[in-house]
Amino acid sequence: MPTLEGLEEAGLEKIPDLSIAKMRFELSLDSTTAKELKIDQAAVKEKLMDKIKAGFMTQLYRDVSSELKLTVNNSVLEEMETKNKEELEKLTEAIENAEKNEGESEVREAMVKKCEYLTLIGDKDGSLKMLKETLEKTNTTGHKLDLHFHLIRLGFFFNDNKIITTNLEKAKELIELGGDWDRRNRLKVYSGLYAMSVRNFQEAAENFLDTVSTFTSYELMDYLTFIKYAIISSMLALDRKDLTKKVVEGADINEVLHDLPLFKNFIYSLYNAQYADFFVALAEIEGFLKSDRLLAPHTSHYVKEMRIRSYAQLLESYSSLTVNYMANSFGVSEKFIDNELSRFITTGALNAKIDKVGGIIQTNRPDKKNWQYQAVIKQGDLLLNRIQKLSRVITI
Repeated sequence: MPTLEGLEEAGLEKIPDLSIAKMRFELSLDSTTAKELKIDQAAVKEKLMDKIKAGFMTQLYRDVSSELKLTVNNSVLEEMETKNKEELEKLTEAIENAEKNEGESEVREAMVKKCEYLTLIGDKDGSLKMLKETLEKTNTTGHKLDLHFHLIRLGFFFNDNKIITTNLEKAKELIELGGDWDRRNRLKVYSGLYAMSVRNFQEAAENFLDTVSTFTSYELMDYLTFIKYAIISSMLALDRKDLTKKVVEGADINEVLHDLPLFKNFIYSLYNAQYADFFVALAEIEGFLKSDRLLAPHTSHYVKEMRIRSYAQLLESYSSLTVNYMANSFGVSEKFIDNELSRFITTGALNAKIDKVGGIIQTNRPDKKNWQYQAVIKQGDLLLNRIQKLSRVITI
């Protein structure tokens, strides 16, 4: 497991600075939600604007000022533009000098520095154009991969899924041509983060768990955030057997759970069938999801699916049980449980039925063999129909 301190230098440069994207998200929340999540938007705004001004991030200054309906300070803007112009002229001169007097690697390095600067100041179009030019001048697989990683981070920064998916595909193609161990692991983290952001928790869990002990992608997130994402994805995606093996008994994850008491309670309350405690932990996890810019759009879906999972786990242990017993187990009212189960049974999410008169819940465990038999019969009928249609065509 990577140590929590001292390994961040193993990652790539933190370009773009994804903490800025996080602050922009926090400022996009309505005041009621921000207050609920204990986000001090005034402090966040001040910190964001200070960071933008200190970095002479001209385009970001324009964009954020527009988003927050702030009056643009023309003198500040002019100072930023002058600084950007000076730096870009120096970087362009360095590229030209390298082209005239040095080799290909020096030219590429000079171009990469210009790419990084354009990204740092928030010039998305300029970054994309320069990164494309740099890729065309880059020959080695490893350096090409680093540029595609840069592009993927740019996509995360600007919430541009097209940039992310295009460059993930290209990176996967390059990895097959001979990517090294470190970049293979890095690609898994990037792929997992994107999968999680589009609600593919299965793929996210697989990629995250494969890299728990080899994580070095600090340019995307710190290690504790990575573990949080791995837990969030795994709790929904893995069956109990895999969850036990890879999370509950996972040495690398358990080693840092003392720093993550909420996530520890989240895992073990469900695993140990302490359903009332699980509901309390899930409510707090909901707050974490709402405050995370990648997970916020999936909060309702995730919480619903985790409730279904917990209900199913309890129901699988009994052929029947009372509504009162189930309500007490989850620490909620009978009316709440009755409404929840009725809704999820109707949609087919739970295999059970409720005897409203007796207050009894009866489980309907699906017969796997019977289901497989019925599936074979159905597929056989479809095949026979197709053969009959084909025979008529041939006869004609």
